[in-house]
Amino acid sequence: MSKTVTLGNLNKKDFQAIVDGKPVDLYILSNQSGAEVAITNYGGKIVSIYVPDKDGNYVDVVLGKSNITGYQNLQEAYFGSLCGRVANRIAGGKFSLDGKDYQLAVNNGPNSLHGGIKGYNAVVWDAEQTDAQTLILKYLSKDGEEAYPGNLSITVVYKLTDNNAIEISYKATTDKTTILNLTNHSYFNLSGEGDPSVYDHELQIHADNYLPTSDVAIPFGKPESVAGTPFDFRTAHTIGERIEENFQQLIWGNGYDHNYCINRSNNDLIPCAKVKSPKTGIILEVYTTEPGIQLYTGNYLQGDFPGKKGHPYPKRSAFCLETQHYPDSIHNPEYPSTVLRPEDTFESKTVFKFSVEK
Repeated sequence: MSKTVTLGNLNKKDFQAIVDGKPVDLYILSNQSGAEVAITNYGGKIVSIYVPDKDGNYVDVVLGKSNITGYQNLQEAYFGSLCGRVANRIAGGKFSLDGKDYQLAVNNGPNSLHGGIKGYNAVVWDAEQTDAQTLILKYLSKDGEEAYPGNLSITVVYKLTDNNAIEISYKATTDKTTILNLTNHSYFNLSGEGDPSVYDHELQIHADNYLPTSDVAIPFGKPESVAGTPFDFRTAHTIGERIEENFQQLIWGNGYDHNYCINRSNNDLIPCAKVKSPKTGIILEVYTTEPGIQLYTGNYLQGDFPGKKGHPYPKRSAFCLETQHYPDSIHNPEYPSTVLRPEDTFESKTVFKFSVEK
């Protein structure tokens, strides 16, 4: 717990500030095998993840910035962040709940995205690092914040295990019926942040169905089969293999930006995706209790700002696998519900497990 500098020379002092009257810092988790994760309580953002490659060299596999100012002024607001109150999109920024209508901020075309103007990616979480491998973040999202109902009390625990897995556990309660959908929005490149493309990454997703969307990224409703489409990752394909195909969903999404309906029969923690970089041999396996996972391929990155170590991040130099409830669930009663009532407790868990293929 005494580390002040990360393996990549990020310094705690460059993240220490007072934001919205609350202290911000960088928390460095490290395990017995030498892996390391750095997280800031500004937005609950994962800033760096160092894991070994096939040659034993430690590689930082997430995009990010080198200081708190960089995150506050970042054109890509969601790097590594916790997203909510409702991650992903709500059509028209409107919903009705128990007979009352709510109007949210519209911040993504005609829709509300990732909680609104100031989602959980831009708030300061209360932080306690309880040991070398565990960080507890808490946030009280007040009734009416970003126009959502209810005082929502959230706890997120990041734990780096000795087998190089990052466990993210979510828990939330409310005093008024509300909606929520929480996720982590890390941008991964298993060849190392700064590598210009993830086209060569081999991806597998355990989903027979996905949600096709409109040209403003709102699901039409009913899940459709991935069979016979560029969205079929039931067996491994490289990300770049079919991404430029003349397929309407890829054209509208400018690439992959879609929710997959994970194959599951219960709410257990199960594997849902696997990715490998042929350059480093690093493998990422994703496990979750969530019903869906959003694949996003960095389609709107432009390489127009410096990331860590001055690296530019061009288009499709990262992928995201955001475990979540389905987008726009509040308008689709047949989807797994995002409604949380005062008598219930929301709990969810996602694991990003890293290994290497030599």
